[in-house]
Amino acid sequence: MIIGSCTQAPVTLVPDSIAEVKLLKSTNGPVRSGLEVFLESVSGADSLKYGLLTNQTCVNRNLVHGVELLPAKIDLQLILSPEHGLFGAENAGDNVENETDPETGIKSLSTYRKKPAGIAEMISDLDVVLFDIQDIGVRSYTYISSMAYLMQAAAIAGKKVIILDRPNPINGIQMEGNILDPEFTSFVGIYPLPYRHGMTIGELALLFNAEYGINCDLQVVAMEGWTRSMWYEDTGLPWVPTSPHVPDASTILPMIATGTYGELGMLSEGVGTTIPFEYTGGPWIKDPHAFARAMQARAGEGVIYRPTFFKPYYGRHKGEVCGGLQLYVTDRDLFSPYLVGLVLMSVHQELYPEINLFENENRFDMFAKVMGTDDIRVAIQQGADPKVLEHNWEKELLRFGELRKKYLLYD
Repeated sequence: MIIGSCTQAPVTLVPDSIAEVKLLKSTNGPVRSGLEVFLESVSGADSLKYGLLTNQTCVNRNLVHGVELLPAKIDLQLILSPEHGLFGAENAGDNVENETDPETGIKSLSTYRKKPAGIAEMISDLDVVLFDIQDIGVRSYTYISSMAYLMQAAAIAGKKVIILDRPNPINGIQMEGNILDPEFTSFVGIYPLPYRHGMTIGELALLFNAEYGINCDLQVVAMEGWTRSMWYEDTGLPWVPTSPHVPDASTILPMIATGTYGELGMLSEGVGTTIPFEYTGGPWIKDPHAFARAMQARAGEGVIYRPTFFKPYYGRHKGEVCGGLQLYVTDRDLFSPYLVGLVLMSVHQELYPEINLFENENRFDMFAKVMGTDDIRVAIQQGADPKVLEHNWEKELLRFGELRKKYLLYD
C-alpha cells in the first residue's frame, strides 16, 4: 500500500531548544539546494571552525563541489565521509580509508563503521559540522544513519549540526513498506521508518532529533522551490551517482524491489550488469516467460516484466547466463516497488521450489535488518500472500504518516 501525506509546513517545527529551522519560502523558479541557499546566506564573518560530512553528491547546479565553494565563506577545517567514501568509489560494505581532497588539501576522515562516541572525538576541535549528502529516500540506505550518528556525536561533544537539505528523489508524498521493528535496529535501519519514507534528509533530521531523544543543537537549511510532488528530474538539479550501483535516480524504484532480496545471496538483482537492480534472475531459470507472466498477473500495476537473459560481469553469478526479468516502470504513481520485491520472492518460491532462496541461514540476520523484521522472511517461507502482509502494516504506516506531518518543511 502507498499512502500520500501532504501538509502545510509550519515556520517553526520544533522548539528552539531542540532545533533551529531556517525555512525559506519556495519560489516558482528552479530548485535550489540547501548548499546553494547556505552559500548565499552565510556572511563569512564568524570565527567558527567548521567540519563537513559529505561525499561526491555535495555539488551546486554547475557541478562544483562544496569543498571548493565553502572555504570562501567559512573556515572549513575537516571533511568527514560516509559509506562509499568521499568520492563514492568504494563498494557497499567495504572499508573506507582516510582520504584527502586533492583540490583543497583538506583531510577527510571516514565515519563509516565508527560509533557516535568515536565521531564525537573526531569533531572535538570544531564548532559546527555541516551535513550535505544526496539521499535516495530508502530506509536501508546508510546515509541517513550516518547523519543520525553525526547528530548523536554532536550531542555528546556539544557541537552544532547544520543540515543542508536536498530533494527526496522519489518524491515526498508516497510512502511504502512496514515500519522497522526496533528489535532489528542497525546501521541499515536506524529508526522506526517505513522502507520508503517520503521525507528529505532535513525533515528526517528534525524527526530523529525530537522523536528519538538526540536533542543536538540542530539547524536545517531548507531548499528553495522544492515541492513534495517532485521527482528528481523535476528539480532541474544535476544527478551525481550516490553510490557505485545507483548511477541515476531512475535506478531507485527498481532498487527498492530487488535490492532487499539481494541480501539473501541467491537471486541476482542485476548488480554486475550495466543496469543494476533492473534485472532479477538466476542461472536455473531457463524459460523466463513463465516468470514474467506470473509477475504480471500478481503485481503488474505500473510495470512491465520483460523476460530476458543476462550475464553479470562481476558479483553474484559472475559469468553465468541468468534467465529472468527486466523491470520496466511504466507508471511511477502506480508502481509499488516494495510490494513487488516481496511478490518476486513469493512467485520464485512457487515456480522454482528446488531453489531455496532462504537456504543460507547465515544471511537471515542481515535480511531481517534490511527488512526491519524477521516476520517477512518467515511469512514468505510459509507461503503467505505478500498483499496480505502489505495490508497488515497499513495502520502503522498511517500512524507514521501522522507522526511525520509536524516535521515536513515543504508543501
